Amino acid sequence: MFFSSLRRLQICFIVASLAFGLPVQAAYARSRVSEIVVDASTGTVLFSQAPDAARRPASLTKLMTLYLAFEALADGRLRLSDPLPISRRAARQPATHLGIAAGGRITVGKALDAIAAISSNDLAVAVAERIAGNEPKFARLMTAKARQLGMRNTRFTNASGLTSAGNVTTASDMAKLSRAIVRRFPRQYARFSRRTIQWRSRRIGNHNHLLGRVAGVDGIKTGYTSDAGYNLAASAMRRGRRIVVVVLGETSVSARDARVANLIELGFTGSRSKARRIRRR
Repeated sequence: MFFSSLRRLQICFIVASLAFGLPVQAAYARSRVSEIVVDASTGTVLFSQAPDAARRPASLTKLMTLYLAFEALADGRLRLSDPLPISRRAARQPATHLGIAAGGRITVGKALDAIAAISSNDLAVAVAERIAGNEPKFARLMTAKARQLGMRNTRFTNASGLTSAGNVTTASDMAKLSRAIVRRFPRQYARFSRRTIQWRSRRIGNHNHLLGRVAGVDGIKTGYTSDAGYNLAASAMRRGRRIVVVVLGETSVSARDARVANLIELGFTGSRSKARRIRRR
């Protein structure tokens, strides 16, 4: 492959680190970071580093929560206009959340928007309970679906991705899930591209800072816990070609965003990064 040379890759990351104002040592050769670049159409791996190392998915878990919700919409078990009740368990979930009190309701459509854009933990649990009756049962469905999608090294124990001993995945598996969402649910995938969502009087920004800042990026999702580090699955389309990039375990938002932006450039051009500095909202 055209980026098989480690030296060439390191040079590319050095260029990116300068472009993003990062220390050079933070931009490459951190073995605990997993990353992969995949052609979304063919599944061809264009570049990877530790793609099959076991990692905590953090809120990338919600990609599977959303996948199962999209399936339920497709086969009629859910409708976007359906009211989604908030249980005590859902209401107790820590941030990020919308903070709806137990007994409250929100439509399924608005809930999916909040999960996709701002990683709402309370609504992830509410969706799980609506589909499967309870979160543990839903987690088993998540793991079963992972196996169907060829995600052999992934296991889910909750719907949100909050730290749990059994929650584990790999960059390779998350790339498979991201591709599956893009390919099977193109209309629902548009939810990941919304830069803001409206909730009551609040307008809340999408956690994916690459939207509108890196050419072609139109999804997909961020994740963070102290155990997992900073994770991001991103997808971009240029000139009719789509790639998926997954980075797991970075040390900061800025380092994660810079790494993903650079990998997107590598995926499309095989040359050094042309990405500009990503500024947080």
